[in-house]
Amino acid sequence: MPADLLIGVDAGTSVIKAVAFDFGGRQVGASSVPNRYQRGPDGSATQSLEVTWADCVTALRGLAEKVENLAARTAALAVTAQGDGTWLVGADNVPTADAWLWLDARAAPTVQGLAASPLNRARFEATGTGLNTCQQGSQMAHMDRHDASLLDRAEVALHCKDWLYLNLTGVRATDPSEASFTFGNFRTRRYDDGVVEALGLTHRRKLLPEIIDGSQITHALTARAAEQTGLLAGTPVSLGYVDMVMAALGAGVYGGSGDAACSTIGSTGVHMRAKKAADVHLNAEGTGYVIALPVPGVVTQVQTNMAATLNIDWVLTIATDILAQMGQKVTHQDLVKRIDGWLADSRPGSLIYHPYISDAGERGPFVDADARAGFIGLSAGHRYADLVRAVVEGLGLAMRDCYAAMGDLPAELRLAGGAVRSRALRGVLSAAINAPLRVSSREEAGAAGAAMMAAVAVGAFKDMDACVAQWVTPLLGAPEPPDPALASLYDQLFPAFRASRLELIPAWKALAAVRHDAGGAGAAPAAGRSLAV
Repeated sequence: MPADLLIGVDAGTSVIKAVAFDFGGRQVGASSVPNRYQRGPDGSATQSLEVTWADCVTALRGLAEKVENLAARTAALAVTAQGDGTWLVGADNVPTADAWLWLDARAAPTVQGLAASPLNRARFEATGTGLNTCQQGSQMAHMDRHDASLLDRAEVALHCKDWLYLNLTGVRATDPSEASFTFGNFRTRRYDDGVVEALGLTHRRKLLPEIIDGSQITHALTARAAEQTGLLAGTPVSLGYVDMVMAALGAGVYGGSGDAACSTIGSTGVHMRAKKAADVHLNAEGTGYVIALPVPGVVTQVQTNMAATLNIDWVLTIATDILAQMGQKVTHQDLVKRIDGWLADSRPGSLIYHPYISDAGERGPFVDADARAGFIGLSAGHRYADLVRAVVEGLGLAMRDCYAAMGDLPAELRLAGGAVRSRALRGVLSAAINAPLRVSSREEAGAAGAAMMAAVAVGAFKDMDACVAQWVTPLLGAPEPPDPALASLYDQLFPAFRASRLELIPAWKALAAVRHDAGGAGAAPAAGRSLAV
């Protein structure tokens, strides 16, 4: 039987998925396994390396149960996973400790010190990435200062997908995306000694693995991994880029004509645009990410909101709580179905809402662990529908805030995420940046993006442009133009949105002090980043 399938593995924070695609990009089958990690009162968030590999094996074997003759039909396998974090491996490729995830907040004091260093701006200019607690560089710097034995026992520092690749192929490596935004230069896609020095890790340089590009290089599945997964030994394996850009690649961040951007509106908001490396706009605040795409000379510039639909969940929960106290039982989904109606029954732009509902504050386009959500402009005439509209408009204006930090607003917006099923919500987002939007119907975009790298690596397509033209572009919906009147209104409202969030900084700081003095109730860990899409 000919090899006619590609497998993409996407090991997110909550779920590990194995998805089979045919060479035309159509999804043939999928299997998933819940992921598991532990959180501690000290801000820790850790995950067992051995369990993660075992769960990956389970997902692959589950896929074989759904796709006939999977092993013989698999032309290549690609792997992506949650970003950042620190996965330490020692002698004989045995883990030396549980992984520190991107959710881990223990490095916050070290981040503050590194951010104040005179070397930090040069580090940012090279990486294009602001410092935060979830990054491997920050975490390793914290380990080096406070528990050096963790690094002393290790031979290599990997990320989640790198760990899975090691188990699949026996090769210790990382990809250009995570290597350059953590320890390198996004222009060269190589390590940068100045960045390593700025992190205080020059003496740990030997822990950084080889960098390989999985769209050009594959390694063979080992006999041991074949026995465990049920696939055939020798199957080419591609090391994907970090999950955030894999999902964006699968959803349409790159390809087609014009200046398009891609936003994923889920629990968090991820806002990305593909640019030539020479055209990247680095903001004065030193925030965001610049992450390489598997396309020569092209990167994604990224800003991420800590919370997106979590704000909608909050405003709907207020309603369910009140109704429950009155003996009326409604589900969250019942209220979700009413959102479009509430938007229609309310007046646009009558309130400003800052959507910083996360206990960890905000991270894009500014970083402030004390930032909190709030309404501005409430009057006695406002009703619940106005609050719902303000929350949705807050997501749109926060998205605009992120894109503005990257330069000019994009000419087209491509959307992914469960929330974009609402036509009215899409209308607000489109008007917020005054650009037409298109919705991708791509399922399992992260696994698809990884599989696209494998497709190019094994020669199924001459380059990524050809793959995108077949795998991505046909799945984009028709353009939905913005409402001109609504776009004009948001043009007027956005300066007030941004000015008020700048003026609120002292109030956020004072509230944080009160929470701390009250015994830590509601105290937040330092801001992190969500790479599970």
